[in-house]
Amino acid sequence: MARQFTHRVARAALALLPRGLRFAVYRGLVDCDPRPDPRLVLKIADTREELEACFCILHDAYVAAGFMTPDPSGLRVTVYHALPTTTTLCAKWDGQVVGTISMIRDGAFGFPMQSAFNLNPVRAGAGNIAEISALAVAPAFRKTGGRILFPLMKFMYEYCLAYFDTRHIVIAVNPNKIEMYESLLFFERLPTRVVDSYGFANGAPAVGASLDLVRADALLEQAYGAKRDRKNLHRYFTANRLPNIQWPQRRFHTTNDPVLTPVLMDYFFNQRTQVFATLDDRKRLLLQQIYDDPGYAKVLPSPSASVHALVGVRQHQRFSIRCPARLEVASYGAGLRFPLQVIELSLHGFSADCALPLPEGSRGWVEIDLGQHETACVEATAVRRQESAGVVSYGFEVPEPDAAWQGCVAALQAGRTHADLSTPGALPAWAGASVLPALA
Repeated sequence: MARQFTHRVARAALALLPRGLRFAVYRGLVDCDPRPDPRLVLKIADTREELEACFCILHDAYVAAGFMTPDPSGLRVTVYHALPTTTTLCAKWDGQVVGTISMIRDGAFGFPMQSAFNLNPVRAGAGNIAEISALAVAPAFRKTGGRILFPLMKFMYEYCLAYFDTRHIVIAVNPNKIEMYESLLFFERLPTRVVDSYGFANGAPAVGASLDLVRADALLEQAYGAKRDRKNLHRYFTANRLPNIQWPQRRFHTTNDPVLTPVLMDYFFNQRTQVFATLDDRKRLLLQQIYDDPGYAKVLPSPSASVHALVGVRQHQRFSIRCPARLEVASYGAGLRFPLQVIELSLHGFSADCALPLPEGSRGWVEIDLGQHETACVEATAVRRQESAGVVSYGFEVPEPDAAWQGCVAALQAGRTHADLSTPGALPAWAGASVLPALA
């Protein structure tokens, strides 16, 4: 009680200072160790034990803050955790999970925030968006000067830029926390200033904010560039390399790291919690289309027979990917080369960003770097052009994919977790396995 009273007095005194001085105080509290204790390990949470520990820490933190009512499971699990476009990171100390954070990239269900905040200004910018959510640190490590928080934030920052194909991150936080994000990391508030009752946080008030990770580099350098190591967030986020981080191994240039096997999905969403039982028919149908594999059909909730027309089914499944490519088009006896960035792939087509104007109907040969030492060369035709926030992308048809292309698509179709795709020729670890019975 005495500590809580002291914190309230300190916050009240801080609130009396001018905004610039308040922000300077926040920045003065930064303590980011460029050489963390080797007992700290940062990784994608991909085992049942790691995920359960993350959801447990999150549950207890949210209950204590009033952001949710206690759940009988003792876990905070949402339907967004079931999506392959969500990644949960964990911080482990001496083998025990002590912190977690999740990134939710725009997908079939959108973002939790979009129910309360207008994200159109962020969507209007170039690049993908991810909502940063489910941040929690175990109580024993909350007063350790950022020993867990800053490494987790750095992991998130680098992962979003280098692995998650994300430029903009958005957050919804309690109003008494927003200035920390504004002052330390240069988040900018969304047009809706304060939501008095945010449903995703049990009706608590919330403020929405966004950060352009590309612009953040210059802003961080301006604020921290002259500071010494432990106070220099710019150097910490952009230059320091933490050996504590275990980066995902990828065979192809994919942009997701899903971890849920059918067994894990059944455990967390049917057995430990009742998340799937509470979904409406549209979300149930979307999940079935996302996980269109017999192994998942046994554990996914079934929609009503009458709703299957609500969501269209593509003839060929598309996969999120980020591959450099080169298109060569013959023109008046000469070969014109167009650099491409492939962002989506299917068996007979792909989408790609292109900085140079490309007439629709252009036909040529495309060389695509699919992954480490794996390259495809196929004939492709540009069939549509799209422009958003100044970025032009094209849709291409590929009538005859080569063996490398077919092998990549086959591997992506068969592999449902990032572990499945880490080794060439590997089969999913759960292939042929039946769903486990309910666990005590």
